[in-house]
Amino acid sequence: DVQLQASGGGLVQAGESLRLSCSASGFSFADYGIGWFRQAPGKEREGVSHITPIDGDTYYADSVKGQFTISSDNAKRTVYLQMRSLKPEDTAVYYCAALGPNGPDDTVATYRPWAWGQGTLSPVSS
Repeated sequence: DVQLQASGGGLVQAGESLRLSCSASGFSFADYGIGWFRQAPGKEREGVSHITPIDGDTYYADSVKGQFTISSDNAKRTVYLQMRSLKPEDTAVYYCAALGPNGPDDTVATYRPWAWGQGTLSPVSS
């Protein structure tokens, strides 16, 4: 079975850091990307960052560039999202997903999710 397990969320204060982890199993880690998405209260889910573990290629949404860093430990089949200088507007449920290309010209930025993990809540207090 394909499984994606997100963890590491929790209540932090504005300005603090948090690292989320996404452990993947049940599919070839090297053949796909892993992405982080978030859904804030009352808002639609949005893409945050993607990575292709095989080559380390990354994508960041403009809203998190310079603030979040995505990385992978291929031996552990785990992708991390390091979040720094957190703001109340970063409060959301964060999800990880397995990503794949729709076509040969797709880049990691345009990969689409095909399997989701459960979310991890990360509230940021002001």
